[in-house]
Amino acid sequence: MSKQALTLTDLTADAACCPPIARHRLPAASAAVLAPAFKALGDPVRLRLLSMIASAPDGEICVCDLTPAFELSGPTISHHLKTLREAGLVDADRRGTWVYYRARPAILAQLAALLTVEPAAAGTA
Repeated sequence: MSKQALTLTDLTADAACCPPIARHRLPAASAAVLAPAFKALGDPVRLRLLSMIASAPDGEICVCDLTPAFELSGPTISHHLKTLREAGLVDADRRGTWVYYRARPAILAQLAALLTVEPAAAGTA
């Protein structure tokens, strides 16, 4: 797989990428684009990192505040953050010697919408 960012960036917050998988089958091309984002979230460290980034009070967080939360080396944390960036889940800006990360809410909303399952109507099973 290419190490470049996925093309989830062309999706807007107002346009869902695809209907929920509980309603319609996901086309192969859409699955190929979306799978790396879900794969990136399949690692516990990356899932925790994304949670910390997405819940940051100012909407962004410095890598200097992320690293101490883990018993991992700086390069290992950097690798996980790079994976999240390449999957299109976070953006990053360098400011001096530090890098600040922020979640991409539109992408996360689209991934969540894809997994939406509506409860069955009463009386049907």
